[in-house]
Amino acid sequence: MKNINSKKKRNSFKVKALSPLLDYRFRIVFLILCLGLGGLFFRVGWLQLFQSEQLKAKAREVQTEKKNPLGTRRSILDRNGKLVAIDERRFNLWAHPRYFNFPGDSFGTVRRPVEVAKLLSPLLSKSVSEILNEFGNYSSGVKLAEGLTQEKANQLKKLRISGIDLEAYPQRLYPHGSLFANVIGFLDLDRRPQAGLELSLDEKLKRLEKTSVLRKGADGTPLPIGVQRGVFDEDQLNLQLTLDVRLQEVAIKEITKQVNEWNAKKGVVIVMNIETGELLALASTPSYDPNKYWEYSPSLFKEWSVQELFEPGSTFKPINLALALEEEVIDKNGEINDDGLVTVGGWPLSNWDRSPNGILNFAEVLQVSSNVGMVKIMRKLNPNIYWKWLKELGIDEVPDTDLPGAVAGHIKSKKIFVNQPIEPAVASFGQGFSITPLKLAQLHALIANGGKLVTPHITKGLKSDYQSFLNPIPESKQVLSPEVTKTVLGWMETVVEKGSGIEATVPGYRIGGKTGTAQKSQDGKNYDSKICSFVASLPIDDPRFVVLVVVDEPQKPFAFGSTVAVPVAKKIIETLLVIEQIPPSLDREDFLVTKS
Repeated sequence: MKNINSKKKRNSFKVKALSPLLDYRFRIVFLILCLGLGGLFFRVGWLQLFQSEQLKAKAREVQTEKKNPLGTRRSILDRNGKLVAIDERRFNLWAHPRYFNFPGDSFGTVRRPVEVAKLLSPLLSKSVSEILNEFGNYSSGVKLAEGLTQEKANQLKKLRISGIDLEAYPQRLYPHGSLFANVIGFLDLDRRPQAGLELSLDEKLKRLEKTSVLRKGADGTPLPIGVQRGVFDEDQLNLQLTLDVRLQEVAIKEITKQVNEWNAKKGVVIVMNIETGELLALASTPSYDPNKYWEYSPSLFKEWSVQELFEPGSTFKPINLALALEEEVIDKNGEINDDGLVTVGGWPLSNWDRSPNGILNFAEVLQVSSNVGMVKIMRKLNPNIYWKWLKELGIDEVPDTDLPGAVAGHIKSKKIFVNQPIEPAVASFGQGFSITPLKLAQLHALIANGGKLVTPHITKGLKSDYQSFLNPIPESKQVLSPEVTKTVLGWMETVVEKGSGIEATVPGYRIGGKTGTAQKSQDGKNYDSKICSFVASLPIDDPRFVVLVVVDEPQKPFAFGSTVAVPVAKKIIETLLVIEQIPPSLDREDFLVTKS
């Protein structure tokens, strides 16, 4: 049996004899090789001749990185470089579950959403179940978070999870909240400007950005090929304001405190450089937080000091006295008899306290704020000439200013003003016409700077660490003679020394001012509310600034310019003296000796 099996094995491994291959088999192999090479050459030729441009474009697409601008805006700074508004980069987080993959995973591996959710949970401050619910059954395009900071985005990038994308976008932030809201305005959630400088200077605030195109090597290294000149240059210019954060903080704090204390409707503070027209403070209350604008009434989105009118009342008396002096209908050493009541066109006009003040010089007219005295003074001025002066002062013109939304004041037509004696009579003590608080500040700057009508403004220009494009100071218009304004300024000083503005006294400094308590009409007929104001010029020996405080509709008894507005002005004046390092004034005797 064993021999039989071994014999079968030997027969199964029998070696066949060698024989030559047939020629046709060689020809078949050769033909196959020729066809393969021919096809290869044809394909190469086809690609080079007919698809070269298309393939080149695909290669450029892979090798080229194109960065489109985010559409950022310039930062806004105060006069000392402190940030008022800024664009910061924020990120939206998108998830694409069908691409979930971790570093080191093999090609084609797709991680389960729960694995990704566990890694994202601590960074997003969400539970795993919350993230899974957001994933739902979607395979792509799931928005997990928005408004992520750069720091948080960097932490997410370190996870290196495929299928997780970060979308960068700029977000407008206002570091000081409501402090500058009335001036700066805000952008809505779609980055559309809605108020303030953001709206009026929209184009100027947009940064000049370019689309950059860079070539990269196989490892992603940027290559210096085809780089256009200036592609890496950045627009670093920012908009600089004339406003001072320090002074603005004091102004908004004090005016808000006073408005609340007197249950008033609103209030405003303006601090102006009388020579340049620069505003160092423009604070109004109530206000809003532009970072959360949707929580506030749209009625707060305007700056009422430039967009609403009021009757200035007694704060306009120094302006009227300057007009009377300029027309030489009064002498600076003259006097007037205030007998407590004067009748004009059948209308009885009296002083605020309905009491006579007797014989007054013109400084005393301001000290006691005599309405009767002012009526008798301005009655000496021809109504035609008076009306022309009001026009010359630009009462009914829109101020030439960069403040958004500025409106013109209102005066009666020449026919009414000239033919109805009551009109120039009430205008003599600041009623019967209306202006904005900004216009009142501009007119008092006119008294303080020697008769020049300056342009109020709050922007200096564009500035960076390396270059600046500052706005030229607008030319001022000479309206009144310096001698006249100097006389009126001296009379205003006595108001602070011993008149209704005495509470504004700051030891060591010469300050001029005028209080105002104007009756306010809601319907044009009934004067049932008040608007209290005070305007100060300082220092008298070398005038530099005008400070205006206006409080609308205080509700408590004994509300006057002296009780409501003056305390606010004093706090601001004290701060201004320190910030601007204004030295103490010479006393009056030393001043006169020096000037003589």
